[in-house]
Amino acid sequence: MEKSLDYKGRWRNHTVAFRVSDEEAKLLNDLVALSGLTKQDYITRRLLCRDVVVQGNPRVYKALKNQMAAIHEELKRLESVSPDNDELLYTLQVIAITLDGLRRENPLLAESSSHFPTENRED
Repeated sequence: MEKSLDYKGRWRNHTVAFRVSDEEAKLLNDLVALSGLTKQDYITRRLLCRDVVVQGNPRVYKALKNQMAAIHEELKRLESVSPDNDELLYTLQVIAITLDGLRRENPLLAESSSHFPTENRED
């Protein structure tokens, strides 16, 4: 059987496993989807305090769209934001940062910056 090496040619032969709550699992899955990385790469980078740099691709854009739709539905349901909504607020913050980075990275998105408001503008 041939060894499966990572992108640096290292053989990853150690397994790390841990348990999370349903809420933590959902948040982790949302963050992984928004990053465009595999879950293994996302968790490894976060555990080693490395930056998670999002590269715009169709999978990331789809994850952003799905997350925004879910947040929109949740915000319509809520009467007020409370500390119980920490995961929702954190996900919303990650989406805003990601969209801002993608807008700066992609000139086509920068031209249509009205889709990604970053400040109050008077028209």
